[in-house]
Amino acid sequence: MKVIDTCAGAGGKTLHLASIMENKGQIIAMDIYESKLKKLKVRARRNGVHNIDTKVINSTKVIKKLHGKADRVLIDAPCSGIGVIRRNPDSKWKLQPEFLDTIKETQQEVLQKYSKMVKSGGKLVYATCSVLPTENQQQVELFLASDAGKDFTFLKDHKILSHQSGYDGFYMALLQKQ
Repeated sequence: MKVIDTCAGAGGKTLHLASIMENKGQIIAMDIYESKLKKLKVRARRNGVHNIDTKVINSTKVIKKLHGKADRVLIDAPCSGIGVIRRNPDSKWKLQPEFLDTIKETQQEVLQKYSKMVKSGGKLVYATCSVLPTENQQQVELFLASDAGKDFTFLKDHKILSHQSGYDGFYMALLQKQ
């Protein structure tokens, strides 16, 4: 199985995926920050994980080369972080309406571009650490109504609220490409 973690950062989710996959198949960890991917490489080596390749997203070519190649794509999208305010309480004072507008545009752009890496029959997971419907359900609905989303079917979503975790909330949607 080929799995792509599109917003891998330092690789916590990527390493978890490698564990679930029992170090088999291929995981491509992508991020716009090369420094974070370098940390992931160190962590993977330390944990004996060898099925992870890293790719810096420094142009559209990186994504285009993977169009239609992935069995699974994880998009842990950049978000407002409203779902982790309990962990970082000062962040609520930094949120501005302009930032929310910008982050929603970024989320939709990421969905539109990165979803193209899912192959027919593959699945896409869209996730945020936000509880705002404008960053979650509405983003998924907007994507599904777009040209890029027309080949996807909504399977289910899951909201994890504060009484279920140590955070204020998370959101995940599972989509399948026809």
